[in-house]
Amino acid sequence: MNQLTKNLACEWAEDNIRSNAVAPWYIKTPMVDQMLSNKTFLEGVINRAPLRRVGDPKEVSSLVAFLCLPASSTLLDRLFVSMVA
Repeated sequence: MNQLTKNLACEWAEDNIRSNAVAPWYIKTPMVDQMLSNKTFLEGVINRAPLRRVGDPKEVSSLVAFLCLPASSTLLDRLFVSMVA
């Protein structure tokens, strides 16, 4: 993902198109609810996350919204890893 983001950023820069990627850890969504309902699995996820919790979709969407703003216009070819979980 990181290299793809960098390659696209280089290729599209002349057209003023930025390329960034967001790679979240486990986020509390319906897609992962069943996995996170397994206490052993959830414990493993939380133990591997620096903030020791499951992320909220709003946390990821806030980052994505920021990347769409002019304030982030100098951010190019970045992979943002969200290790909330």
